[in-house]
Amino acid sequence: MRELSCRISWIMSWLRQIYFNLLYFRKPPWDTQLSPPELIEFIGNHPPGRALDLGCGTGTNVITLAQHGWEATGIDYVGHAIRIARRKAQQAGVSVELHVDDVSKPKHITGRFDLILDIGCYHSLDSDHKDAYVLNLERITAKGGTYLMYGFFQAPDGSGRGMRKFDLDRFGTSFNLIKREDGTDRGERPSVWLTYNRSPDKQG
Repeated sequence: MRELSCRISWIMSWLRQIYFNLLYFRKPPWDTQLSPPELIEFIGNHPPGRALDLGCGTGTNVITLAQHGWEATGIDYVGHAIRIARRKAQQAGVSVELHVDDVSKPKHITGRFDLILDIGCYHSLDSDHKDAYVLNLERITAKGGTYLMYGFFQAPDGSGRGMRKFDLDRFGTSFNLIKREDGTDRGERPSVWLTYNRSPDKQG
């Protein structure tokens, strides 16, 4: 039974990846080509360092970070999005690192980062991948580093993807919540911007 469940999960993940690749041949609704004010505010209040964008899409925020002096890396499991991101970075004249990779178990990421950015990625993972994601986040966030995340919550009836309160509780063992801003995703689903600090006394 466990083997069948894993196989079904793999097939669903594969189909989802194909779906997202097809979306990027047009323009997904979330690909605004603009960095959000929350990121711009953070950049304005912090010196440049090493940054990683998890689920970077077509690279808009990676490019913005690089333009402000950050050593910026982005990963996404959608190959077509990464190809677009590389082209955009070249056109913008910035040097960035971009990889097709799994945000829960990245193979191309080494060292620690002063900023980890996630806009709309964590909330889309299933429970097992969320566990792996948080463990990896603990490993790659520098002492005193920041985790800046945007996500939306699951529907009240439990349908569809999205976060639950429990999903946010996962970060409490290694990160301190600095700021929370609640809102709605495109005027529909409850959403949230979260700023966490990787406390030195919780560093693994």
